[in-house]
Amino acid sequence: MTVDLRADKPGSRALRGPGGLSLRMEPRALAVGLLLTAAALAMAVVLIGTGDFEIAPWDVVQTLLGNGTPANDFIVNDLRLPRVLVALLVGAALGMAGAVFQSVSRNPLGSPDLLGFGYGSAVGALTVIVLFKGDANAVAGGALAGGLLSGVLVYLLSYRRGIHGYRLVLVGIGASAMLVAVINYLLTKAQLVEATRAMVWLTGSLAGRDWSQVWPLLGTCAVLFPLVLGQGRALRMMEMGDDAAYALGVRVERTRMLLMLAAVLLTTAAAAAAGPISFVALAAPQLARRLTRSPGSSLLTGALMGSVLLLVSDWASQRAFGADQLPVGVVTGLVGGVYLLWLLVTERKAGRI
Repeated sequence: MTVDLRADKPGSRALRGPGGLSLRMEPRALAVGLLLTAAALAMAVVLIGTGDFEIAPWDVVQTLLGNGTPANDFIVNDLRLPRVLVALLVGAALGMAGAVFQSVSRNPLGSPDLLGFGYGSAVGALTVIVLFKGDANAVAGGALAGGLLSGVLVYLLSYRRGIHGYRLVLVGIGASAMLVAVINYLLTKAQLVEATRAMVWLTGSLAGRDWSQVWPLLGTCAVLFPLVLGQGRALRMMEMGDDAAYALGVRVERTRMLLMLAAVLLTTAAAAAAGPISFVALAAPQLARRLTRSPGSSLLTGALMGSVLLLVSDWASQRAFGADQLPVGVVTGLVGGVYLLWLLVTERKAGRI
């Protein structure tokens, strides 16, 4: 592998490997990525040690390395580590999915939260819970199917000689409104037990997560992350407009469809594992762009930022409200709502909305 100094931006470097594979790196983005990685790992250690039985960070590290006491080993590896890994993977999946949709739509509001894919997963999950009384695996399958179906419908309704960013957002907002109506209808048809179970799922929570949620989500991320990152160069070109991307040799519609499918799969896999966690996909890519000061897509840093945001939110849900622990979806909703209002005010002042 060689370093190509003729990168797209002054001060950046492009690593080129066999077959023309390249990875463009900017020093600031690399530094931010390393800091976010360190922050995610540190927060994971702190979160593993948080709970009714407190464990010091050093003891957590020792236990993870296989040198802990039997009690610590059970608490860390069997009870708390799966929850933290689900938080890491869900945050990363949502962060990368949000970066893809914001780049494809060229709109900061182009997030799975606002485009209806989370609501589609919710409709699928609630259909299984309310109508079929399915178990946890069936609910996860329903969430995946609902998210994929909503993604296909939004894409088809948005397509008119290509996908325009604002048309995609408007169609997504309309689809969200209809899907919310379906969710409310299903809740009115549910019995008390099913309604309670549905509301718990709709809130979005990491409580009770075990290894059965970790492995499917890890496999999904292991397949889709390299696929999305491999299209990063094409995605940056598409942000300049379809005509410019065509002129540079990008197969725009094929690339856009591939990236949107991968992002929908990441969103629905995250929802299947932890329920609809709101606003992480909206905020993480934009915060990553502000830190890296990158004009293009921030796929990897967006994923890392998503992990950090969800870990911090989960820690806050356990520690900031005393004995009344909140589901992590409530915390991300509170913080994300404030962020969305600030974003709308900023975009209005800039004359973009």
